[in-house]
Amino acid sequence: MMSFFLLSLLSILAISYYYNNFLITTIQHFLVHDFHLDKSYAEFILVSIRCGMLASILATLYCYLMKPTRNKHVYLVDFACYKPHNPACMCTKEHFLKLIKSTGKFRDESLDFIRKILERSGIGEKTYIPECIMKFPKYISLDQAKGETESVMIGAIDELLLKTKVKKEEIGIIVTNCSLFNNIPSLSSMIINHYKLSHNVLTYNLSGMGCSAGLISVDLAQQLLQVRPNSYALVFSTENLSSKVYFGNNRSMLVSNCLFRVGGAAILLSNRSSDSHRSKYYLKHIVRTHNGSQDQYYNSILEKEDEDGVSTGIALSKNIMNSAGKTLKANISTLGKDVLPLIEQLKFLANLVARNFLKTRVIEAYTPNFMLAFEHICIHTGGKAVQEEMQKVLKLSDWHMEPSRMTLYRYGNTSSSSVWYELAYCEAKGRVKKGHRIWQIAFGSGFKCNSAVWCALQTIHPFKEKNPWIDEIHEFPVNVPN
Repeated sequence: MMSFFLLSLLSILAISYYYNNFLITTIQHFLVHDFHLDKSYAEFILVSIRCGMLASILATLYCYLMKPTRNKHVYLVDFACYKPHNPACMCTKEHFLKLIKSTGKFRDESLDFIRKILERSGIGEKTYIPECIMKFPKYISLDQAKGETESVMIGAIDELLLKTKVKKEEIGIIVTNCSLFNNIPSLSSMIINHYKLSHNVLTYNLSGMGCSAGLISVDLAQQLLQVRPNSYALVFSTENLSSKVYFGNNRSMLVSNCLFRVGGAAILLSNRSSDSHRSKYYLKHIVRTHNGSQDQYYNSILEKEDEDGVSTGIALSKNIMNSAGKTLKANISTLGKDVLPLIEQLKFLANLVARNFLKTRVIEAYTPNFMLAFEHICIHTGGKAVQEEMQKVLKLSDWHMEPSRMTLYRYGNTSSSSVWYELAYCEAKGRVKKGHRIWQIAFGSGFKCNSAVWCALQTIHPFKEKNPWIDEIHEFPVNVPN
């Protein structure tokens, strides 16, 4: 590449020199013979012209040499999703109700409300909750909460290192995210300590950023990889249930108890060109949308004390679906410019102009056909109501919603890691082919909507895969009761 560049540079200089001399000779003849200028004065003009030409050539070369280099590809070598090995952590909805009731902290009307939420949640009978909660807890210690995160973290990262065959010493960047659990030292420090990594590893720990933080972590990691050559970045996404069980009777806070379950994902990213042949995907786009400047969005998901001042919980406002829908539209409007075919962009623009100028007529907003841009969509599990709203807004088929629905059914809402369980579902089903485009989209407190677009570098063969679905993928999809 460098020899080709030098050859091109020399060619440009040679051509410039030839035409420079030819042009100067022509001008000199023109000034002396046609304008009859004094020879010394003509030479002064020619020197000025020659200097100007030389400055132009140098300026052009400078601009060429100093122009920003194209961003390097960021490769997703592989990822691993945590699946508890202890069958005692598997919890049916009926057993979950018994656990809740056994604490003696919930009124009868709250227990009835929890039962109704579970029945309509879209969650199945095989989701996982922390071992400490399975022991009829009335109080959960810090050590128990820390133990939950450690088991998920080590389980996912050990599997990832085994799958990728990357040595732990090769990891140069670590980005972790967990919204509810703020351990000191941080989660990223826990990884450093457990795996005894080098002192010069760059570590970052994101907290309080909700269910969309997993894609924020990917965005941060890919930006760091742009400035740190020949590196691996480890991204770990999880949520902690033990530390934030709500023991009050506020209905807006009880919903979180019902939907969230144990889960986590470890992702290995690389900027090494040598990894292109063995990586599964490369990152095409990251789009982040944050509507937190408006109070209605900011207050959609809020951690606070309940009115009794007894317990702290995550309150979900009645406005959350509206916030999700509008933030999604803002996100896809930005993403659409990069991924949609031109004809779809023109249809969207024409519809927008018509709705703004023909206000006397009711014109329905045009939703672009995103299926022309993606083969697979992984929508954050959230809850059944969120999934239905996303299907409605994006006009998606049941087939495209299947990974999200089945993930909610089998694993519950695993927060920021849910989009990775969904991608693992697509892989286990043998749906991912070389060249396919995958859209991961997640929502979170703030209110935020974040998108990541990946392109498959190879066809994924299920029989070669090890992921949380492989042993039971033949049982899916299942019919989820309304």
